[in-house]
Amino acid sequence: MLRLAVLVSGGGTNLQAIMDSLDSGKITNAGIVTVISNNAGAYALKRAEKYGVEGLVLSPRDYPSREDFNQGLLEALKEREIDLVVLAGYLVVVPPCVIREFENRIINIHPSLIPSFCGTGCYGLHVHEMALARGVKISGATVHFVDEGTDTGPIILQKPVPVEQGDTPEVLQRRIMEQAEWIILPRAIDLIANGKVRVKDRTVWIEE
Repeated sequence: MLRLAVLVSGGGTNLQAIMDSLDSGKITNAGIVTVISNNAGAYALKRAEKYGVEGLVLSPRDYPSREDFNQGLLEALKEREIDLVVLAGYLVVVPPCVIREFENRIINIHPSLIPSFCGTGCYGLHVHEMALARGVKISGATVHFVDEGTDTGPIILQKPVPVEQGDTPEVLQRRIMEQAEWIILPRAIDLIANGKVRVKDRTVWIEE
């Protein structure tokens, strides 16, 4: 069984999608070991409690230095023998020591079709504001492996979503979550859990 750590800073809607997919059998050979948040007030922690898994608060503010936090996060993952780290709306920069230890074992969901509207500062509603300001007709979501860049790791799955006339950032955000994020993030976890994903020369190959 693939041992998952889900890292989240807010409400945890993608976390809920993972939990629902585990319950329904859309994700097999995997299970959530811990939900880690930098925000003690995150509703995601209540979701974890309700689901019966550990909710762990690890915030940079609670450590003497950022390096101490980085090591604390790394040790928490290693102690729990985590196989795959899932970033599901996690607003803390993942430190290089964790990325190196979990090379091609950290995935992230991003609310656009990378390489559009991604990189430093592109998160949450900002992404959808940028898409609407540019006037694109198609947006969507991307699941990718995490490397030491920002949204630069190998792409695993993408799903397009139409942008409709009169959309607000909030409306577009909801549509992308419902029609893309909540579908492709669980799908990526299932593929990885069943050994169907491999990375070669920064390109992801999927065995269906």
